[in-house]
Amino acid sequence: MVGPVRNIKVQRKESKISNGVDLTEFITRKNIAIKAAKQAGRLLSQRFGRIDKITAKGDRDLVTDIDLASERIIKSHIIKNFPQDSILSEESPIERKSEFKWIIDPLDGTHNYIHDIAIFGVSIAVAYKDEVIVGIIYIPEDDELYVAQKQKGAYLNGKRIYVSQRKIRQATLIFDSSIRYQKNRMLKNLGRLIDEVFNVRMFGSTVRGLSYIAEGKAEVEVEYNDKLWDFAAGLLLVKEAGGRVSDLSGGKWNIKTKGYVASNGRIHKEILALIR
Repeated sequence: MVGPVRNIKVQRKESKISNGVDLTEFITRKNIAIKAAKQAGRLLSQRFGRIDKITAKGDRDLVTDIDLASERIIKSHIIKNFPQDSILSEESPIERKSEFKWIIDPLDGTHNYIHDIAIFGVSIAVAYKDEVIVGIIYIPEDDELYVAQKQKGAYLNGKRIYVSQRKIRQATLIFDSSIRYQKNRMLKNLGRLIDEVFNVRMFGSTVRGLSYIAEGKAEVEVEYNDKLWDFAAGLLLVKEAGGRVSDLSGGKWNIKTKGYVASNGRIHKEILALIR
């Protein structure tokens, strides 16, 4: 009788993740997020170079009809399967009384997309009680599907991925391209960083930058002005790939975070010291 009782206890323990959400709830949302990201990504690829309408939301802040069409696809999957869940999106959020929140960016890299630069993707994250537990990124032009699961690792097209172990002198730094918003601070910090890292890149797409860190192609990203829908999935991806993520002062990141550092972990403290 002892053996079966022990097995039952193990089963019960594994049916939950650390914040108490049932694994069934976790897995079903992950699967729907993957399905939605792929369908939205197919639309982005099909319409790439064929935008019908561009609208200005603010100073140098643009949205296209493709952003909105992609968002409709993702929302339709969520509402059909989880009508009780909240949705935080760049264009039209839906607030409900639910412990689950979907955080979506239907087209990350809109300005690249507008200029026919093939650096863009779809980002979908799921948070439970304000903690991100699922992160999905799809880069349609490269057919790259990144999946991050809390406590389950990070994957690219089904293969486990890990951050690099490069030191700061070998590091590729991805830096925030929105320098105009905090010009003096950001240029001062960039000047310090340039002297220490190997090189600097600005992709104009958070999902591209963070996915490169997660698979070891770059070592660190420093952002000051990102929105939650830009980075929620990507930060979980980096963390689950063995990296480290924090706010700009080194504190724990959460869904209220704006500025952050995401790195391979090995150089995290050095980067934080350079931007303070």
